[in-house]
Amino acid sequence: MKTFSIRAYMDLTRAHFFFVWPILFLSGLALAYQNYGGFSWELTVTAAFIGLFGFVAGLVLNDYVDWNLDKKDLETDKLTKYWRPFGKRPLARGQITPQEALQLFYLLIFITTLLIFRLPYPNSLYVFLIMLYSYSVEYFYQVKKRDQRFPLAQLLGRTDFALFPVAGYLCFGQPDMTALSYFLFFYPLALAHLGVNDLADYINDLARGLKSVTVLYGQKGTAYWIMFFTALHFLFASLLMTHLGALTLAGFSFSFLLLLLANFVLIKSPNPISALKVLPWVHAAMLVYAVSIIAGLWVV
Repeated sequence: MKTFSIRAYMDLTRAHFFFVWPILFLSGLALAYQNYGGFSWELTVTAAFIGLFGFVAGLVLNDYVDWNLDKKDLETDKLTKYWRPFGKRPLARGQITPQEALQLFYLLIFITTLLIFRLPYPNSLYVFLIMLYSYSVEYFYQVKKRDQRFPLAQLLGRTDFALFPVAGYLCFGQPDMTALSYFLFFYPLALAHLGVNDLADYINDLARGLKSVTVLYGQKGTAYWIMFFTALHFLFASLLMTHLGALTLAGFSFSFLLLLLANFVLIKSPNPISALKVLPWVHAAMLVYAVSIIAGLWVV
């Protein structure tokens, strides 16, 4: 008889990354505070939980859609051990049933929706529509990448990640040039990050029969994919940087350096080992971006 396992649910929700999602979401909210003036602890806490529960729901959906394919993962899979605190895919291993995962997904959506509609109108509508779009495109991404010759799943699918901090902005702000600038800044970074993740997971994606970026374009081609979208990210960063203060720009400079180092390593050695090595650097760059934007709210 299968028993309830806290470890399994921690793996399912990538629990050791729990603090990242609210910070990323709140970075958008911090920009809205800067642009529109004012600050509210109640709104900030509400937004933090929207970011937390909303993102975790997407992670659960990701596992639910792919649970059967994930059974083909290799036991030596180091990327799974990076993403999950106890290094297991609980649905693929039968520790959690697909029905239980789906129930958790619905519960998280319910809680997130209740929190969203605590926001003022029309902000609540903006964020709710982004949530619906994001889960729809996440499902599309998981299914479409099983059979494609062009990376449409990746190009469309990563819009959900790029819209995540924008949704944080729209908790208080309006659809404006800052919101667009944040999306344009974050979207190519999301695609570069996807390339690193796909390169690190190359062997498993071959086993699953998935058409990841690396399966489609090879390991060297993935390094060029990452380099191209990193360059595009730097280009669009100039638009967002016009809205930022000196402290935030200093944090951005550090993130730029981390991304440049990651690209250097991958162009020199485009393989899964190198990708797994630099993946934490890419995540650190994202976190530094978000923290520096939030810190900029308090330092003029």
